[in-house]
Amino acid sequence: MPTVLIVDDDDAVRDSLMLLLGLHGYRTQAFGSAEDFLNQIDDEGIRGCMLLDLRLPGMTGLELQAALATRKIALPILILTAHGDIATARHALKAGAFDFIEKPIDPERLIPTIEAALAADATVREDVARRTGLERKLERLTQRERQVLEFVVSGRHNREIAADLGISPRTVEVYKARMMQKLQVERLPDLIRIALDLDLRARER
Repeated sequence: MPTVLIVDDDDAVRDSLMLLLGLHGYRTQAFGSAEDFLNQIDDEGIRGCMLLDLRLPGMTGLELQAALATRKIALPILILTAHGDIATARHALKAGAFDFIEKPIDPERLIPTIEAALAADATVREDVARRTGLERKLERLTQRERQVLEFVVSGRHNREIAADLGISPRTVEVYKARMMQKLQVERLPDLIRIALDLDLRARER
């Protein structure tokens, strides 16, 4: 289940956010500092979004954002900022933050923004899972099947592929059929779409 992670050094802010989000059915986890978050969180198990205060003791919000990027944690971050921190919040947006919300926090602004962030996180994870599945299927191809696939996605016809690889056009058709079976597709356009998704091109020979 996705979790809204709250990183804010103000006890009252953390408590009020946890109460508000709990009433809206969200699961939450709160931390009083960036260091606490990094020490306690499981990189592999993070799903959801983060509410991150810019002004934290020790490591700042921007520094935590950079640390997450270094650890390749792709988590939608909603920056919590006071009025005087708008310029810094914009800097965070340029660094990849999802959005920022000014304090005092307006629930009518916060809840829809969290919904959008969670939806974005789910979309990214679905795309990663789909790509991972395609890559696993691709690993089942032999080296020669992979070569033929690269030529197909580059727009080569059977006779051209056969001439480049020193095989017959009929053999090219056999390789195509095997590829489609292993990649679990029934039509050539679907085969090409998979290859394009994985950015496969015939290498210059």
